[in-house]
Amino acid sequence: MLESHSMAGYTLYKDDYSARLRRIEGQVRGLQRMIDEDTYCIDVLTQVSSVVKALHGVGVGLVDEHLRHCVREAADRSEEEGDAKFSEAREAIARLLRS
Repeated sequence: MLESHSMAGYTLYKDDYSARLRRIEGQVRGLQRMIDEDTYCIDVLTQVSSVVKALHGVGVGLVDEHLRHCVREAADRSEEEGDAKFSEAREAIARLLRS
């Protein structure tokens, strides 16, 4: 892994990401409640889909911030650093797509 720098790409939106993740956390707690209460399977699956979509939204946002901030900054420093950050981003996107 490459060395980290002073600021993460998402730092300016950290509060927004934290709020979104807290909402997702609440959705997951709701899922647990649904299971505890023997909620109809399809209703639980619908909520699971909603949580997955919300997490993917966070992931896509983080990829966007990484490309705009971290990759761009590394490319400005040197072609080698830019290529390394690009490869790192490509691998992260592949993992996100597999999930």
